[in-house]
Amino acid sequence: MRAMAKRLLDLLGAGLGLLLLSPLLLGIALWIKLDSRGPVFFRQERVGRFGALFRIHKFRTMRVDAPSLGPQLTVGADPRITRAGHFLRRHKLDELPQLIDVAAGTMSLVGPRPEVPRYVAMYPAALRDKVLSVRPGITDPASIEYRDESALLAAASDPERVYVEQVMPAKLRFAAAYVEQRSMAGDLRLIGATLRALCVR
Repeated sequence: MRAMAKRLLDLLGAGLGLLLLSPLLLGIALWIKLDSRGPVFFRQERVGRFGALFRIHKFRTMRVDAPSLGPQLTVGADPRITRAGHFLRRHKLDELPQLIDVAAGTMSLVGPRPEVPRYVAMYPAALRDKVLSVRPGITDPASIEYRDESALLAAASDPERVYVEQVMPAKLRFAAAYVEQRSMAGDLRLIGATLRALCVR
């Protein structure tokens, strides 16, 4: 029953979001096309529920040749980020197309953020099974706590190591706690907290 209610909330939220935000989404798409060559969307393989792979939707914020110019992890004022991309990332607008993934059923409005296979392979087995037992989400407690993650990693001498040894384990603890304590009321609170965090950026 709870799963059905959560899925209904996802469908209503994604449908309304895509409808009401359609002028903004179209405007961002046009800006991206005018700002740099390449597609509007960035699609990347992520690990979803029960370990199933899916391709997440994001607005493209980097040059099309970015993968060949640097690491998978993006930190600080990465020169691969486009002019439009800096604004979109700062205000988290690049995440809006994930409403498509919510509508498709590969993601939820609220749930642990989906990671790339490379990092999921580093999860401790018990935590991996727990975190992947639910659909990944657009937002979760870790997203709010680490909303300035890029700046945090940029200040580190070895961003990759800091992410793997400090940030990722902390995110996993948040994710595991969410899975254990999740509820419809909690999801609504997290959506509200996310919107408030975005408004003060």
